[in-house]
Amino acid sequence: MLGRVVTALAVMVAIPCSASAQLLMQKDVSLRMALTIAEAASAECGANTSVAVVDRAGRLKVFLQGDGAAPHNLELARRKAYTARTFRRTSGEWTKRTETINAGQRLLTDVIPQQGGVPITVGSETIGGVGLSGAPNGGEQEEACANAAIAKVADQLK
Repeated sequence: MLGRVVTALAVMVAIPCSASAQLLMQKDVSLRMALTIAEAASAECGANTSVAVVDRAGRLKVFLQGDGAAPHNLELARRKAYTARTFRRTSGEWTKRTETINAGQRLLTDVIPQQGGVPITVGSETIGGVGLSGAPNGGEQEEACANAAIAKVADQLK
């Protein structure tokens, strides 16, 4: 009798727990999308520009080293993409914001206070970032190229 009561209590406790468990569904940057964005950004900004695309976790998904690009361009492009992904805004906006507010964020690993990174979003959800380094006219041009590249996959970001 006591065994049945314990079994019944165990079943009653287990049912609500399993009923509240949910499968987490998240959108992310696919390899094909990352390649499309990287190639479009490279075409927009020129052969010397390096491009990095990171996924929703900030991991490097695709990197294109520009022809004749400086060795440090890999690190700069990746960190700009990571910064845009992490803070859900362009790396340029984040740079201006952290000059006076939350300056301690600049001490975080892998972020960089330079223009040239743009978040990849689906609605209000940030699913990745793209960063460029080495464009002839600097961060403003890099940001414009990143935005143009993201526009190439806009139909997939709905």
